[in-house]
Amino acid sequence: MYVVYSLATVILFFLALPYFAYQAVRYKKYVGNLRQRLGFLPLSLNLDRDESIWIHAVSVGEALTARAIAGELKARYPRLRLFVSTTTMTGQEVARKHFQAADGFFYFPLDLPFIVDRVLDVVRPKLFVMMETEIWPNLLRRCRDRGIKTIVINGRISTRSFPRYKLVRPLFRRVLGLVDRFCVQGEETAGRLVDLGAPRERITITGSLKFDSLQPVGGAGLARGADRVLRFFLVPPTRPVIVAGSTMPGESEIVLGCFERIRTLTKNPLLVIAPRKPEHFDAVEAASRQAGFRTVRRSALAIDEDPRADVVVLDTIGELAHIYQVATAVFVGGSLVDVGGHNILEPAIHGKAVLFGPYMQNFAEIAASFLEQHAAVQVFSARELEDALIDVLTNRERRERLGEAARQLVEANRGAKQRSLDAIAGLLPLPTPAVGNVLAFPSAR
Repeated sequence: MYVVYSLATVILFFLALPYFAYQAVRYKKYVGNLRQRLGFLPLSLNLDRDESIWIHAVSVGEALTARAIAGELKARYPRLRLFVSTTTMTGQEVARKHFQAADGFFYFPLDLPFIVDRVLDVVRPKLFVMMETEIWPNLLRRCRDRGIKTIVINGRISTRSFPRYKLVRPLFRRVLGLVDRFCVQGEETAGRLVDLGAPRERITITGSLKFDSLQPVGGAGLARGADRVLRFFLVPPTRPVIVAGSTMPGESEIVLGCFERIRTLTKNPLLVIAPRKPEHFDAVEAASRQAGFRTVRRSALAIDEDPRADVVVLDTIGELAHIYQVATAVFVGGSLVDVGGHNILEPAIHGKAVLFGPYMQNFAEIAASFLEQHAAVQVFSARELEDALIDVLTNRERRERLGEAARQLVEANRGAKQRSLDAIAGLLPLPTPAVGNVLAFPSAR
């Protein structure tokens, strides 16, 4: 089975080479990190060959979620190094910015046995932490062979992914059996894992770690980062601000179309569009200019001024969560097109009126909770988005009621962090208290 999987991985890799080559030429992707993806990590990453905890977070969302436990893991296991890997370049950038506790960063390797072995030889993990749903057969098999404990944190299986996994259930059953513990967001994911073959006794329902990954309003770290970013958005309280976060192709054009009518009903509104991927910045800027709006990129804004534009294209990484603070209304993208939605908690913690589309598979349980508590508005078309934006922009009572319900829901659902850390401690026992000047570490077996 593993031979077939590995052969398929190699074939897919070579079939994808033209795409990688295009991305490398067009967007400068993959060129600088190919060696790491092939398992050639710099020896300086772990020169003394110390044992470690390895956290893997695919992209931006997973990296931001993982920060909820990273610092605590470093504090609890001071003798172990902490390494963080990502798949995407944007995820790597965010991880390097937000993981002050980490001892090193690298790109996730291609899942082939000889490549995985090279990485494990350098990283030397005692525990491998997978954020959300990252199941890699060869890596998990090598971890089991080497006695490395493995755990899924904040696990979820979306409605969209589940049927595809069921098609390869025999493979999944064997691979899921290699995972020592699953910490999942809800009962739905737990049931799906059991259906795919995961042992029920290894599954713990922790809730969503995304609630705990949000820094509280007024927190020191948030205040420092926000202060730098918000100096480019000194918007007067009377100016309405719409933030369209993490938009995908097709959505930005819809939002720009809505903005045309909004401008006729509100005075001097500002639209901030944050495309999900950097390669979309140029297209969104061009579409905005073509629609006749005064358009500027965030990187070109003057500091300590109200943006002199109709539309700002957010072409920076890691600033969106801060910019939500100046929003009057927020549309969270990836939801009007069938992508699965993006994080609605970041604007919610600031008490903002949140809108999203029908496609929220990636955040299904969270989205359902928001709708049940009347803490967000779901729209199903461009016209509904336009009407809903106008409603919250012009109806202050409605806007504040939505925002306060959203903020309270976030605060009421924290707690996954401690449950996740308890599950980790069940696999990797905490160090025993110091005796004299010596720390005794029990075996993790």
